[in-house]
Amino acid sequence: QVQLVESGGGSVQAGGSLRLSCAAPYITYCMGWFRQAPGKEREGVATINNGGWTTYADSVKGRFTISEDNVENILYLQMNSLKPEDTAMYYCAASPYTPYCTGGYTTASFSYWGQGTQVTVSS
Repeated sequence: QVQLVESGGGSVQAGGSLRLSCAAPYITYCMGWFRQAPGKEREGVATINNGGWTTYADSVKGRFTISEDNVENILYLQMNSLKPEDTAMYYCAASPYTPYCTGGYTTASFSYWGQGTQVTVSS
């Protein structure tokens, strides 16, 4: 069992920044961030594998950066130039292994999930 604990969410104005953190007992092969807005399906935001390869949803490319600290076992999501449409509950996810970490992943590709942290961006 991999327990994931997110933190760092909050309320900001459009154009602002937030950094989300996800504390894990260890960094798994594939780690990712997902988000879910009210009435919408959970969608992938960014992933990173143990080789440092990263992927991003088109909607966040150039604004968000995923990274991990393999010593402290923390996954990060730096979010800059935030927009109201970024408002959602953000979830950390981990997979011991998935061939889809670098592309084609879905929520089913990840075995472990955190409880989420709310991000609200006002215009």
